[in-house]
Amino acid sequence: MRLEGKVAIVTGGAHGMGAAEAKLFAREGARVVIADIREEDGRRVEAEIAEAGGEAMFVQLNVADETAWESAVQQTVARFGRLDVLVNNAGISGSRETDFRSTDAWDRLMSINARSVFLGMKYAIPEMQKAGGGAIVNISSISGIVGQDYVHPGYNASKGAVRIVTKAAAVQHAREGIRVNSVHPGMMPPMLGSENRDPAQRQASLANVPMGRPGEVDEVANAVLFLASDAASYITGAELVVDGGFTAR
Repeated sequence: MRLEGKVAIVTGGAHGMGAAEAKLFAREGARVVIADIREEDGRRVEAEIAEAGGEAMFVQLNVADETAWESAVQQTVARFGRLDVLVNNAGISGSRETDFRSTDAWDRLMSINARSVFLGMKYAIPEMQKAGGGAIVNISSISGIVGQDYVHPGYNASKGAVRIVTKAAAVQHAREGIRVNSVHPGMMPPMLGSENRDPAQRQASLANVPMGRPGEVDEVANAVLFLASDAASYITGAELVVDGGFTAR
C-alpha cells in the first residue's frame, strides 16, 4: 500500500475528483479526512470508505474561512495524531460566469480557488514539520498554464496563483522534508452543481484534445496518489499535467 500509515486531508472530498482521491487514498492505506462544505455528501463518502474497510472522518470545511481551516487541522490531529498529506482539491469553475468583468466573480474565484490553498498550507505545514515531513498536492488546472476565451479570467488567475504558490512553498520547505507539487487537469466532467455555460464551447475545446476525450476523475486521482506517495520522494515544485495532450499543442 502506497500510503500505509499516512494521514491525509482531501478538500472537496465529498464529490467528484475529491471523492475519487479520498477513496483511492483509503484503499492505499491512508486514514483520510474528507473536508468539504457539503455534509450529506461527505458523510456518504465517509461511510463508503468505512464499508470498504478503510478509515475516514468527515470534517465540514469552508476552504475560504481561516478559522474553519484551523479547526479542521486540529480535528485531524486530535483524531489521528498527525498529518502527512494535504490535497488542496476544492475549487469552483469560471465557465458559468457570463460577465467576464465581474469583480464579484473575480473575488469569489480567487477566494475559493487560491486563498484556500494558501490557508491549507498555512495550517498543514506546521503539523508536517512536527511529523518530520509530508506531501502537499495542490490541484491547479490547465487554466493556470494557458489563457482561454471562454472562462472568467479570475479562474485562470486563481489557478495560476495555485501553480506559483506551489513552487514557492516547495522551495521554502524542501529541506524540512515537505514536498509540494501541483496537478493540472484538463477537460473533466463538470463540477457538482455546475454546467458549462456553452455546451458548444465544450465540444470545441474537446476537439483540441489530442486524445479526443475528456479525462476521468480516477485518472487525476492516480496522479495525485503518485505525488502524495514516497514513490515521488525526489519530486517537489513540479507540475503534473493530466490533460490528454491539450497543452502539448
